[in-house]
Amino acid sequence: MTRILFYVQHLQGVGHVFRAARIVRALVAGGLDADVAYGGEPIGGFDIPGARIHYLPPVRAGGEVFNRLEDSEGNPIDDTYKERRRAMLLSLFDRAAPDIVITEAFPFGRRQMRFELLPLLERAKARPNRPLIVGSVRDILQENAKAYKDRETVELLKAHFDHVLVHADPNLVRLERTFPLTGEISDKLLYTGIVAPEPCPPAADRQFDVVVSVGGGALGHRLLMASAQAKAISSLRNARWLIVTGIKFSAEHRAELNTYIDGGVTVEAFLPNLQAILAGAQLSISRVGYNTIADIYRAGCRAIVVPFSDGIETEQIRRAELLAERGLAETIGHENETPEAVAAAIDRAMARPAPNRSSLNLDGARNSAQILKRLVAGEPVDRYR
Repeated sequence: MTRILFYVQHLQGVGHVFRAARIVRALVAGGLDADVAYGGEPIGGFDIPGARIHYLPPVRAGGEVFNRLEDSEGNPIDDTYKERRRAMLLSLFDRAAPDIVITEAFPFGRRQMRFELLPLLERAKARPNRPLIVGSVRDILQENAKAYKDRETVELLKAHFDHVLVHADPNLVRLERTFPLTGEISDKLLYTGIVAPEPCPPAADRQFDVVVSVGGGALGHRLLMASAQAKAISSLRNARWLIVTGIKFSAEHRAELNTYIDGGVTVEAFLPNLQAILAGAQLSISRVGYNTIADIYRAGCRAIVVPFSDGIETEQIRRAELLAERGLAETIGHENETPEAVAAAIDRAMARPAPNRSSLNLDGARNSAQILKRLVAGEPVDRYR
């Protein structure tokens, strides 16, 4: 049986974790043996049946400075903490003896984790029966203001990696849109399609016309408030609304939100299966994160998207631009999160037919498993699947 060691580290948001979990479930379903090295703070209810999850001492991004690493109590991690994690990761590699090592995001991201990832890659390369080393990245990358970071990524890929799984439909978007040096690593890229959830029927006992969601909730306050106020001035004022605040939405913000909602609105903190709710909805209003958009694609509902922006992050802005270009969603600029803008977008979305997304490749998780099995077997793989 092919053995996989999948390294996953979330520093702030948890989208990477849930995309990786979808992939690992597909690996297990495809008959592969999976160990997951999990380096972020634990998430309640997180489980992947059939896979072994190994928790490293948790690390997160600093609350004030993103590049500063902290433990779960907010203390800066020191060399002793790093050495403890590094030793645990290398010991796991030795015990698992994987045929494939997968690093989620690295080296395109997670540079802060080089203190343990570079030793892991060196240990893998030094083993007599060398495993394949594979990167795993989303469709749209954070664009670097400093060109040396892209150059460093290319050099790390050339030095250590055999392949990169790009979780995108290449007919929709290709890596070169957000990574300018793609031409230098094109021989390593394997497009998998979009890592969407498995199809499921609408939740029969929970029917809503409009679903508003903002991921974890820490950065969605303005959009939730604008959406709640937009209800009364939109064409869907009499519809059934569900607002999902996210688990990091503060109590103060929840109290403020309560002042804007009426009897036609249900508010919840978390949905274990967003896609099942969206499958029965007419409209989604959300940020533009990878997993949320994959859920929308699979559900087939209309969508209004508003990218998150802090002046540094570019990923969601670029994905929103792509959706607007392709007519896949209505978009609102991140600088225009107002009730009037949301209401106008609702009216535009409902006046048009639902977008046709039938040509999108949404089988990225299953395709990833098939690609990895073929690589281990030495069989040819279509690089632009």
